[in-house]
Formats: sequence, structure tokens, C-alpha cells
Amino acid sequence: MAGKVGEEHWGAQTGYRAKRLKRFVEIADEILAKQGSCRVLDMGGNRDYWLDLEPVWAGRNLSFTVVNLQPERLDDPRFEAIQGDCTNMSAFADNSFDVVHSNSVMEHVGRWSEMSAMAREVRRLAPRYFVQTPNYWFPMEPHFRSLFFHWLPEPMRVNKAMRRPLGAFPKATNIDDAQRFIEDSNLLDARRFMHLFPDGKLERERAYGFTKSLIAVR
Repeated sequence: MAGKVGEEHWGAQTGYRAKRLKRFVEIADEILAKQGSCRVLDMGGNRDYWLDLEPVWAGRNLSFTVVNLQPERLDDPRFEAIQGDCTNMSAFADNSFDVVHSNSVMEHVGRWSEMSAMAREVRRLAPRYFVQTPNYWFPMEPHFRSLFFHWLPEPMRVNKAMRRPLGAFPKATNIDDAQRFIEDSNLLDARRFMHLFPDGKLERERAYGFTKSLIAVR
């Protein structure tokens, strides 16, 4: 049964990503209509994400630069992989790309100062952007896949992480591991998220009557 639940969750997540990417492709199509090509900077992404969803964007003249802390070796001329930190991309000049894409990354870069730094880079590196992050007020915590987990006091979350595996995380063997697990993501609500993107428009991805994800679009 556990395997079936995992498969269903993965399928649902892929469905959400595909629907989300269709909205991004609308932005890319606007750029393509004006200039015939589109340079995409994917902050915190990887090639597999795009290849898994290739039916959504196939047939378009897109080139991708993917930036991640982990190096990635590529043999696809449509992709360039750069090992880097999304909070500091000073190697690139302003508006080096046509559009920035980021999917479920901002909540992992650190606390408020790191999130602010990433947002500044997003806004600087392209005239258009599409940035998604899970909503703090959605009842299901997406990384631990546990209802209300992120709303609990930190000591309770540490205790729960040490009792059993939760979502993407194994059972923590000590407090150090548990603390590291719960500090891996910091979810944002709409007010704080859009404070980071004051020149963007907020779009909401909904599930079961709740806002599941927040998307800033410019």
C-alpha cells in the first residue's frame, strides 16, 4: 500500500507540474512571438525536470541554462548546466536571459536574507520571471507529506522527525539530523512571498479548495 500511495503522490505532483509549466510556456510563447528564440534561466532546476515535461514545451526554440548547487554533466545542446548559488549569480550581467523559471526552490535557499537575495537575482537577470513556491497555509506540508506538520512548534517537529520516516526524509537518528531535516525548507505565505517580488503578479495554484502553491509572474 505504501508504494501505491507514493506512486499516486508522484503522479499527482507531475500533473501539477505539467499544468504549471503550461502557464510558463504562455510566457515563453509571448517572447518567441517577438524575437523567435527564448533563453530560459532555470534557478535551482535540472535537465530531468524539463525532459520529463517535454511534451508541454516541445517544438519551441528554447535554450536552457540550469543552475544548481550540484554539478550536472549534460550531452544535450539545448541545455547548459552551471554549478552555482541562486542567491549570488554575479557572473551574469543584468538581463542576460529572457525569462527566469524557478520551481519549488525558494523555500530551500535559507532564511529571509537568502530568499531576498535570490529574489533580487531573479528580478535582475531577466525582464520576465515565473517563480513558484509551496504555500505556507496549505494544510499538507509538501516535503514531509504530513498534515499540519509545518504549523507545529519546532520541538514537536523535531520529535516527529525522530519517530518515523516522513515524506522525502528517513527517520532521523539524532537531533542533529532532525534539525537539519526541518530546516531544509522554509515555507512562505502570499504576503511575504510577494514582498520579495513587488513588480510581479501573484497567481495561485489550488487543490481541494485551498491555495497549494504561490506563483509570482512578471
